[in-house]
Amino acid sequence: MFLRVYPEIMKNIDISQPEFYINRELSLLQFQRRVLAQACNENVPILERLRFLCISSTNLDEFFQIRVAGLMHRAALEASNVSMDNITPEQMLDLIRHETHLLVEEQYRVLNDVLIPELSKEGVWFLKRTEWNDELAGWIQRHFINQILPVLSPLGLDTAHPFPRVFNKSLNFIISLEGKDAFGRDSRIAIVQAPSSLPRLIRVPGKYTEGEGYVFLTSIIHTHIEALFPGMNVTGCYQFRVTRDSELFIDEEESVDLMGTIKGELQSRRLTDAVRLEVADNCTKEMSRFLLKQFKLKSDDLYTVNGPVNLNRLLEVVDNLDRPDLKYPPITPGLPQGLSFEDDMFNTIKEGDVLLFHPYESFTPVVSLLSQAAVDPKVLAIKMTLYRTGKDSPLVNALVDAAKLGKEVTVVFELRARFDEAANIELATRLQDAGAHVVYGVVGYKTHAKMLLIVRRENKSLIRYVHLGTGNYHPGNAKVYTDYSYMTRDSAIGEDVHKLFLQLTGLGKVTRLKKILESPFTLQPALVSMIRNEAKNAKAGKAARIIAKINSLVDRGLIKELYRASQAGVKIELIVRGICRLRPGVKGVSENITVRSVVGRFLEHSRIYYFQNENNPKVYCSSADWMERNLFRRVEACFPILDEKLKKQIISDGLLSYLSDNMDSWLLQSDGSYKKLSRTSRQKDRSVQAELLEKLSVSM
Repeated sequence: MFLRVYPEIMKNIDISQPEFYINRELSLLQFQRRVLAQACNENVPILERLRFLCISSTNLDEFFQIRVAGLMHRAALEASNVSMDNITPEQMLDLIRHETHLLVEEQYRVLNDVLIPELSKEGVWFLKRTEWNDELAGWIQRHFINQILPVLSPLGLDTAHPFPRVFNKSLNFIISLEGKDAFGRDSRIAIVQAPSSLPRLIRVPGKYTEGEGYVFLTSIIHTHIEALFPGMNVTGCYQFRVTRDSELFIDEEESVDLMGTIKGELQSRRLTDAVRLEVADNCTKEMSRFLLKQFKLKSDDLYTVNGPVNLNRLLEVVDNLDRPDLKYPPITPGLPQGLSFEDDMFNTIKEGDVLLFHPYESFTPVVSLLSQAAVDPKVLAIKMTLYRTGKDSPLVNALVDAAKLGKEVTVVFELRARFDEAANIELATRLQDAGAHVVYGVVGYKTHAKMLLIVRRENKSLIRYVHLGTGNYHPGNAKVYTDYSYMTRDSAIGEDVHKLFLQLTGLGKVTRLKKILESPFTLQPALVSMIRNEAKNAKAGKAARIIAKINSLVDRGLIKELYRASQAGVKIELIVRGICRLRPGVKGVSENITVRSVVGRFLEHSRIYYFQNENNPKVYCSSADWMERNLFRRVEACFPILDEKLKKQIISDGLLSYLSDNMDSWLLQSDGSYKKLSRTSRQKDRSVQAELLEKLSVSM
């Protein structure tokens, strides 16, 4: 019956209207709530729960540094203009501020009422000033005098000492004073900036506390603040932190030296416009108003917190505390059957394509492929894209070795990978010094594709070996992000990757690729075509199904096509970790669409697209999410999985298993909210990540 009324539905429903699209920024805040919920999940070890709290705080920092900062710029320039959501930038900011105040309040409730009490039961103490006994107080005083006081520089405010420059996300104190100093000055306000070299958490020697005791730097400074102002009466001491706009604004067409321009911008990032002010909850209204005025912020930009102003620093405890009983058990990534760490990777790939599912399966074979290529006399050339790779990357080391051995090494380095710009500049310089050709992609487009091309001479022929991935060339990320690696010597894919590198490093028209789909040219049109093909099959009475696993779904063009496919009867199952603007379950529009978000131990990062295609499934892996920036403003690679065994493996492990999860999954409701999925009485608990760990990794 649904198929018969399809034409009437399309006449009466205008899916271009804003009400059919969830707001992007609020969707991202919803994701932070799902992350924060893991901090309350009793199935998660307590120190890992603390990590999830820190992750939610870090994500919120980035949200303000980039998205809120961008909205504030737009609000200043185009206050009366409405967006595609039929809302002005200022109205959007008001919504964000309201939701963020609630989120921040919840973060500190979880810290104070849930995590700290649970940690204390396990002998991990965060000791407040009221909990210090005389012996501990004496040790803290000595620590302050010897380790903290010498590096503090109080700044009294007067006509000769204006309000200091406060760096992005740094810890600071504003002090209220009474009395006159040695020069007769009676300044009532001073600022104390805590250098980044000082640890924000100080571990207490074991003889002063049972178990593991920590004291916050803020508590120590607050207790001994009078030592910085001898003879003065300190009437108040309040911690604060300011978040600044951290987006880099670079006119690439006007820039003669992109690396030099980015270096200059990085220097100024710490002192850009303020977008948020955090203060301790004991801060007076007078002091809060004074700080808001200094940073040119509104009262709604003030966030009052019941605890340290930077929750991220609690990660020091998670990372450094030797309590394996309070953390996830360690894992040893496995390898596919028939593959070993000692293999000659060229021989292995000759025998058949290799597929790795990280972090359950090791990233080492990828490193081995490049390391072996670097010293193999048969290898003539290596080409690679790098987006995020880590400071001490074995992959960069291999590229340096290859260049020094005289191989033709070309690296497309994306200097503009957000918050990794400085590290990327350093690594790019190192590669250039070794003799590699380093290019920075195409003006106006970020290079986000993950590609490695190795040209090897075999029996008088040149053979191309290729690695393509959904994640970054970062061994550290491969331990905590779920991603796919695909290695092949398929000639068509090798030729496609070769052409992609020609586009990135040279000049020329778009060339037709045989198997790979690329942004910004063919990927989005191909996705539209495959969605429409499923709709066509559904209207013809054939089975039709789409499954997509992505990080974000934002592109309105693809959302419209999914709505139309749903109306045609296509079963659509979306696994979207973060932002999703599509509304599922709307009567007459998206009744055949479900959206789930899986938030567990590992960050879901792989991108997989499945189209049933009349029971001849098309399966693609990709570096691209379904966002306008990925589809139109980035260079992305989307590659097909053609080997039937590997295709079935991805469908089973990478897609269907996620649709069975009932422990770490959240279902998106039609109103834009998320509901935690729970099992029925007849179902057993199923965690996809736990099952994949058991299936693919090596048991400890």
